[in-house]
Amino acid sequence: MTGAESTVAAPVPLLNAANLLTGARLVLVPVFAATVVASGMTHAGWRTVACLIFVVASATDLVDGWIARRFQLVTSLGKVADPIADKALTGAALVLLSWYDRLPWWVTVVILARELGITALRFWVIRHGVIAASRGGKIKTALQILAITWYLWPMPDALAPVGPWIMGAAVVVTVVTGFDYIAQALRLRRPTR
Repeated sequence: MTGAESTVAAPVPLLNAANLLTGARLVLVPVFAATVVASGMTHAGWRTVACLIFVVASATDLVDGWIARRFQLVTSLGKVADPIADKALTGAALVLLSWYDRLPWWVTVVILARELGITALRFWVIRHGVIAASRGGKIKTALQILAITWYLWPMPDALAPVGPWIMGAAVVVTVVTGFDYIAQALRLRRPTR
């Protein structure tokens, strides 16, 4: 046996940089929610703080995924905790925006139903394969983050009407990519002959 054949990959530690960033994102969710509540969506200073926390927490999603792939730090914990942290952050933002009458409730319901449904779908097919994030899914995430950021930031009156257009695009891409993920799941579950 050569040295290359006898080497075994070392187990990935649960406590690694990628998982710590995911954990930080989960911790930031209640901090973010508290700042939105403190703002009442009327106090510009607290809205700015809430928006910055949301942006930082959203950025950890990009960074933790890159670290996990780049340094082979992918763990089962990370695969489960990462989407939970994403949904918790986005869900909290959408619910709070609707609670303060900045976003229609139907938008929040449509997006959250899609997000929770696709997460459940991924677990349903996990024994048959992984439904990887598509380019459309990444565009959907970027549009959602941009739209939520637009709503949170105390925009001047002239720019405020742009937010609903960005959110409208986010909703369309969210729904369309949801159907794409359903099709992928059904293909994975189809029995092979």
